[in-house]
Amino acid sequence: MSRQRLLCSAAWRALLAAGMGAALFAAPAEARITSIVITARTSPVYNGATFGSTGAYEQLDGMAYGEVDPKDPLNAIIQDIDRAPRNADGMVAYSMNISILKPVNMSQGNHVLLYDVVNRGNKIVTSFFNTGTSTTNPQGDGFLENQGYTMVWSGWQGDLLPLPSLITLQVPVAQHRDGTPITGIMRDEITPSVAVNTEPLTAGSSSNTPGYPTVSLNTANTVLTERVHQYDPQTIIPPSQYAFADCTTVPFPGTPNAQSVCLGPHGPNNSENGFDTNHIYELLYTAKNPLVLGLGFAATRDFVNFLRTSTDSSNPLAGGGISKAVMHGTSQSGRWERTYLDLGFNEAEDHSRVFEGMNPHIGSVRGSFNIRFGTPGRLAGTEHTEKQYPGPELPQTYQDERDPVTGVTAGLLDRCTASNTCPKIVHVMSDTEYWEASGSGDTTNPEGTKDLVNPSTVRIYQMSSTQHGGYSPVAPLPTSTGICEQLPNVNSYTYILRDLLVRLTDWVVSGEAPPASKYSTISGGTLVRPEQVEFPQIPGVTFNLHTTYNTHQFLYRGPKYDPIDVSGVITEEPPLPLYNYQVLLPQVDLDGNDIGGVRSVTLQAPLGTYTGWNTRRAGYSEGDACDLTGSYIPFAVTDADRAAGDPRPSLQARYGNHAGYVAAVTRAANTLVRQGFLLLQDAQTQIQAAAASSVLQ
Repeated sequence: MSRQRLLCSAAWRALLAAGMGAALFAAPAEARITSIVITARTSPVYNGATFGSTGAYEQLDGMAYGEVDPKDPLNAIIQDIDRAPRNADGMVAYSMNISILKPVNMSQGNHVLLYDVVNRGNKIVTSFFNTGTSTTNPQGDGFLENQGYTMVWSGWQGDLLPLPSLITLQVPVAQHRDGTPITGIMRDEITPSVAVNTEPLTAGSSSNTPGYPTVSLNTANTVLTERVHQYDPQTIIPPSQYAFADCTTVPFPGTPNAQSVCLGPHGPNNSENGFDTNHIYELLYTAKNPLVLGLGFAATRDFVNFLRTSTDSSNPLAGGGISKAVMHGTSQSGRWERTYLDLGFNEAEDHSRVFEGMNPHIGSVRGSFNIRFGTPGRLAGTEHTEKQYPGPELPQTYQDERDPVTGVTAGLLDRCTASNTCPKIVHVMSDTEYWEASGSGDTTNPEGTKDLVNPSTVRIYQMSSTQHGGYSPVAPLPTSTGICEQLPNVNSYTYILRDLLVRLTDWVVSGEAPPASKYSTISGGTLVRPEQVEFPQIPGVTFNLHTTYNTHQFLYRGPKYDPIDVSGVITEEPPLPLYNYQVLLPQVDLDGNDIGGVRSVTLQAPLGTYTGWNTRRAGYSEGDACDLTGSYIPFAVTDADRAAGDPRPSLQARYGNHAGYVAAVTRAANTLVRQGFLLLQDAQTQIQAAAASSVLQ
């Protein structure tokens, strides 16, 4: 295995040696699911609706209980597993919510288990792949059900509140061996989208995370700062002007609360009160009671392996004929999926492969999933929000590449290659990943001088000119910009993503490979340095490279932190920037749309400019990146309607009339079908939608 573990400091090496020693001499023991309790069974669901040859579906909900051996080499990498309380058998126990959506008659399904990594406790795939879902039509167009998948969810994020609406994991609190609490430095960043006076500690983008409690309600030894823009100097707020308290019902200093911070009157002449939308706030404090968050990886591994292999009567899929398993993760979940793979958890306790296929989607980096006092809900480094949190560390690539800072040569497939448990991978990125999450680092060397060659089992696809969270192809056009300057990007990647899921399934089931990777490249001239992006000057559009794209930094977090595995203990807060990796961005055409990658029907027959970036408007740190949101800048209908100085031709100049627009959509759809990026049924849907549209009518 080529992964070099000779890290940059003696402390890192010592930490690693201790971990390797434990793995070397520990005898493997059985990590297992101890019981499954189904608390609700709905059969059939969707009011008895049937789906093609698959028939009706049913849903099973309940709890799974499991335990892992802290001495097992497969679990030794879990941060603080050696400091977790143990049961009478010497095991570390956990419990999690589970949900299964499966054909009533399993023999009529496609025999593929589709595991959806929940995002902050929420199911994703059913609303992401099925179009037109709603509370009254939860199945939407039933795409996944028509394909015959058995869909599975289980909790993995151990810091969420156990709410009925969420799929969560309950993990133990780590403690010193003498039973005393573990403490450590904590950095809480607060960037509210609405003005509030109280925020939960370390909640970040997981609103149902209570945060790690402070060791003391006294703010004297803490630091709270504010700044308007990411790169502004920080202004210190005196400790007397904030409190560890809840001020939602009782005015400042509020009701004491070790897991909340309340901000009172502050600023020039006490002119500011509470947390407003125009600042980034950063709190440094000492926290206690870290959770053993890395158990989520082992819990997922063991649960899916149990479903696939156990003949026990408690297995709800026993005898169901599941032959393959595919994992899908979106955004936070895609970053978790890449971390799961990197840390070696696709190897089951019997050393078999757990998942044959993985589909990490819009997750170009990793995240804070296996760190003491980890914060899984953080964004892992966008330009305005949570820029300095763990996740963007190298390696980013599936193949081995040398980090010029640590000197380590590593890739995300090192451990699964050594154990022969690597899955086939279909990795998907939106345009936003390039602009805000160092997406180019997935396909180029850290210096940004050459394209890398993907392993034969990996495909990477860039959804050109799309935004991070996508946009439903059946949703109406947006009318509000929200906190951003421009409307959100309406260039949907849903239909291409559906096609790629089918391609991945065919790849793992029958060996039929999907199309070759398709993304912007240095060699093709479609991936360039930021200053080389030729975005057109469009009236009313702010394009400021200083804030529109996010830099990619090596951040030193202390000697007990292992950046290669995004694991360990952070002792340096805020982290120290030591190096800037080279970020590259997709080149655009005269309209400002991406040239490279997989160009959707919308992009080949555009109604405007579609970007993966947007900027924040006045009152919301104006000019900084409007994180995770793209832009839709419509074309004028006629040349006479064009704003002065707008270089982009009108719709009429492009298509002539409505029939010309429908013809352009038809050509684009047929091209994507031939290339293997669009299912025929979805091509027909888009052609019909164009014909029914009001474009140039």
